[in-house]
Amino acid sequence: MGRRKLVVVGNGMAGARTVEEILARGGADLFDVTMIGDEPYGNYNRIMLSHVLSGESSLDDDDLMLNPMAWYRENGVTLYAGDSAEAIDRFAKTVTCASGRTIDFDTLIIATGSNTFFPNMDGLRESDGRLARGVFGFRTIADTNGMLQMASARDGVRAVVIGGGLLGLEAAYGLKTQGVDVDVVHSPGHLMNQQLDERGGKVLRNKIEELGVGVHTGKRTTAVVRNHDGAVAGVGFADGESLPADMIVVTAGIRPNVELARGAGLVVERGIVVDDQMRCEDEGFIFAVGECAQHRSEVYGLVAPLWEQAVVLADVVTGANPRAEYHGSRLTTKLKVAGVDVAAMGVKGPERDDDEFVQFYEPRSGVYKSVVVRDNKLIGAMLLGDISKANFLTQAFDEKVALPDERISMLFDMGTPSAETGAAELADDVQVCNCNGVTKGDIVACVQGGCTSVSEVCAKTRAGKGCGSCKQLVGDIVEFAAGDSLTEDRSAEWYVPAIPLTKPELIDAIRRQNLRSVTDVFAALAPEGEDASAKMPLSSLLRVIWGQDWQREPGALFVNDRVHANIQRDGTFSVVPQMKGGVTSPQQLRRIADVAEKYDIPMIKATGGQRIDLLGVRKEDLPKVWKDLDMPSGYAYGKSFRTVKTCVGTDYCRFGLGDSTSLGIDIETRYQGLESPAKLKLAVTGCPRNCAEALCKDFGVVAVGDGRWEIYVGGAAGAHIRKGDLLATADSPAEVIRLCGIFIQYYREQAKWLERTYAWVPRVGIEELRAILVDDRDGLVAGLQERIDEAVAGYTDPWLDREEPRSPAQFTSSLPLLPLPKVPVR
Repeated sequence: MGRRKLVVVGNGMAGARTVEEILARGGADLFDVTMIGDEPYGNYNRIMLSHVLSGESSLDDDDLMLNPMAWYRENGVTLYAGDSAEAIDRFAKTVTCASGRTIDFDTLIIATGSNTFFPNMDGLRESDGRLARGVFGFRTIADTNGMLQMASARDGVRAVVIGGGLLGLEAAYGLKTQGVDVDVVHSPGHLMNQQLDERGGKVLRNKIEELGVGVHTGKRTTAVVRNHDGAVAGVGFADGESLPADMIVVTAGIRPNVELARGAGLVVERGIVVDDQMRCEDEGFIFAVGECAQHRSEVYGLVAPLWEQAVVLADVVTGANPRAEYHGSRLTTKLKVAGVDVAAMGVKGPERDDDEFVQFYEPRSGVYKSVVVRDNKLIGAMLLGDISKANFLTQAFDEKVALPDERISMLFDMGTPSAETGAAELADDVQVCNCNGVTKGDIVACVQGGCTSVSEVCAKTRAGKGCGSCKQLVGDIVEFAAGDSLTEDRSAEWYVPAIPLTKPELIDAIRRQNLRSVTDVFAALAPEGEDASAKMPLSSLLRVIWGQDWQREPGALFVNDRVHANIQRDGTFSVVPQMKGGVTSPQQLRRIADVAEKYDIPMIKATGGQRIDLLGVRKEDLPKVWKDLDMPSGYAYGKSFRTVKTCVGTDYCRFGLGDSTSLGIDIETRYQGLESPAKLKLAVTGCPRNCAEALCKDFGVVAVGDGRWEIYVGGAAGAHIRKGDLLATADSPAEVIRLCGIFIQYYREQAKWLERTYAWVPRVGIEELRAILVDDRDGLVAGLQERIDEAVAGYTDPWLDREEPRSPAQFTSSLPLLPLPKVPVR
């Protein structure tokens, strides 16, 4: 018998996990595997989108992409990405796609997942059925990217999140960290009503409101209010009240994506009806898995049941265990919601008169705990704020441990296993990572198989790669299982993947071997070959080391760095010319106005860095815009020295103690455009009133009188808020400029890729930085001064590329983008 044709409709987490399980059982020898995915990517971790929205991760983060495109090639899987299945012919055994291709199958797995549920509301959609401009779901990379672009388009953006469940609160938290004013609107009486009771919901509400997010419960949204040009202006409620909004995020639940199955004549209720082997009702060779499947009347929206279904389905279709059966899942949830730890399992409260119910409720500290016991069995538990007993309660819920007679000790360490000893006491089949379905036994087996560091175990099992709430427990289990064999993560200190060197070691090797290109670095220093995720940090590091003398490779650069402008959601770019210290002139302003009119630039906006942003510039117009502006680049697009914000200082201010404007201009003139691991924002303010906000900048300077200037480093006022640490007090502007240079150079040479100073400064420690940079304890200052002088001397305005583009395609339009097959509205 030859290889059979296995087709999987859906390239999401359930579909891809099922294929992984099939391949692990020798499926590559049994099947020619074909997958069809609506989105133009490999399989990614939707749980991580919350981290991307909040700025804790990025869209190019390794943890986001579970199965990159290379994985499909390496495993012999044919993937049709960016296409969608339109019809299934059960009798001819074919799947027809939106692109027109027809794919034959012997075995078919439907893993179409769920869609965002958009309630019927006036104004939600355009006349052609598309969502109104400014309305988003929160389910895909495109949704997340759209929200991020809108959040960063201008100051003062307001958002309303419709739905106060887990996803809605994560969306609100992420948008708030991006500087958006957010209100959450929830129709039921308390937040996360599916998981929490009323008291738990109240504690969570307090926590959410402390973040500065407005919460409106018991409100039913009936309309999206639109302004005269069709853009979102707010939401209206059933009671006649309303809220203003520029952006609306709908997280009012999900619905199984079953229209394809229904059209094929399969049995569909809420989901696609399957038996205990995940086989569709009355079918012999068609299966369904994941959120689209309905098993024993249940439809699951959490990932843990999906993994359990995938194991059974893989056993059945490969013949590894033809009698394998899925009997449903007992749901336990442990996660972080908007930074708050939550664990829940079973029922939310007592349902019978003789149910035992124990509660601990302390709203002031943000802690709520409860357990429900029936017939000496734990049938429900809820922990919020303090989940240290979650491991014990999970075992008790699964009837793996006996319940203590003193029920209160189930909530506090009063004789039951403590949080510290929980790793050793957990049963092997207890699920540790709910996001990726990893049990304690999986982690122990991984350690016994030779992985002796936490990072190796996480990489191999994917434990801790979702919401992250289990990372501490994963580390405890690895430490318990490895014992004396536990090793430090060898790669934790590497600057980039694939090259086993710390940053200082890597810089030394590049200098000694005169490596000038990313390709040369990989060839000389990467034992296992190149890693795509290392290209951008390496190209940045080469610019730090060699300045203009590095060997440019466009494939190693992000588009912003290739064209020296910031790409926008519609494929156009923003242009921010330099205005040193926020000072401009009538001539510059006239040129900006003339350029905006000449090139039909749709938006001109003042930035928070005291500059002017021209938004919506076409790629092919960039060189002409730069030439007509006749102003240097403001570097608003790269990981580099950006700008120096100033107040008016002694020129006009009645309170000025120092000439902040001149000092800010001098600093920007000297260090303009310097490449760095992450962006650098500076400010100089003329007195302690701090009008230029110098205390929350990467490098901030404050005049304190008598010619003295205090220097603060490591501040932040964006997604993260941190007051800078006092590095030194300088006696002159020249000393400020000198200390600024050696601080920047040390940061350039020591910080991790994308590590902002607000993380780097506390990691190194302000006392250590003061000893190295101010006191010159280690004798490094002279070398730092020499290298920063070389970097400054090599400055060239990147906008001069207009005279001689680096490649024929550098400023060639990529619009219109190649249209992908349209996914039908289901």
